[in-house]
Amino acid sequence: MLASLRKSDRRTGFFIEGTAGRFIRPKIKLPSNSVLRLLFGERDQHIKLIEKLQKVKISVRGNHVSLSGEHLDVELTEKLLVQLYSLIEKGYPVFSTDIDFALRILTENRSTRLEDIFLDRVFISSKKRIITPKSIAQKQYIDSIRKHDMVFGIGPAGTGKTYLAMAMAVAYLMEKKVNRIVLTRPALEAGEKLGFLPGDLADKINPYLRPLYDALYDMMDFDKAMDLTARGIIEVAPLAFMRGRTLNDAIVILDEAQNTTSEQMKMFLTRLGFGSKAIITGDVTQTDLPSDKTSGLIEVEGILRQTPGISFIYFTEIDVVRHPLVQDIIRAYNHTVRRKTHPRET
Repeated sequence: MLASLRKSDRRTGFFIEGTAGRFIRPKIKLPSNSVLRLLFGERDQHIKLIEKLQKVKISVRGNHVSLSGEHLDVELTEKLLVQLYSLIEKGYPVFSTDIDFALRILTENRSTRLEDIFLDRVFISSKKRIITPKSIAQKQYIDSIRKHDMVFGIGPAGTGKTYLAMAMAVAYLMEKKVNRIVLTRPALEAGEKLGFLPGDLADKINPYLRPLYDALYDMMDFDKAMDLTARGIIEVAPLAFMRGRTLNDAIVILDEAQNTTSEQMKMFLTRLGFGSKAIITGDVTQTDLPSDKTSGLIEVEGILRQTPGISFIYFTEIDVVRHPLVQDIIRAYNHTVRRKTHPRET
């Protein structure tokens, strides 16, 4: 029995050892020692992380790497190492978080080329940080914004919907593809009453717009952002201020769109002028609207899904780029909702 299990697969180069299904990958040669040092990380932290995430054993001798573990885990780890090596050769600085993102991408689709995603530079922020997509859905989102004049990014918090939209908007402005940026979100009273907040109207509304300002200041120097805002080139305003306007040669971002009513959504979508793009983001599972109000974001999916020139991109917990626990939290909540909605299925 053992003899029959111990064999060589010429196509993959794997060896099966014993009845436990363990595989050993013959040595992978990665020629450049300088690239290898970056791939392995300081004190081999990247290798240790991959071993932990993939449950494989990685052995290194010189510039040769051997892998052992379950067949699919070893196969995926080989793809990961070879593609990360290629990314570093092309000048991409790989960090520990990139390894996690890369594993998620290859787990979702093993035929994906990581360089098609990680080398797609959306923008370089004022802090010299290179902003790139970190998942297949994020890459589709960026490509859709480039291709279409109206894009809906729908999914849970932390998936980069607003941040990437902001990066694309600033990049388009800097490249003079548009003349201005308009950022808006509904100032919905989520459990609090505006009338009881201190200050004038601007003071009451600004807390709702704070996340948009935060993303903007992460893209460019504070003084430059303030100058562009003062000159009206960048405008941050509540959704109600959009009524009656036509926005030409602009990128217009509507954030937290799940909190728009049907009427507000229609009003916003019809503001789009010539030479403009609209990006609408939201999470349909987190609406703060009263129970008797239909979310404009939920409704618009059924109305415009088949309309040419409009793209809908959907994000899931796989695309979360925050703390790893956020991914688990979203998955747990989704499971609970499904269990309550379809109890027989669980």
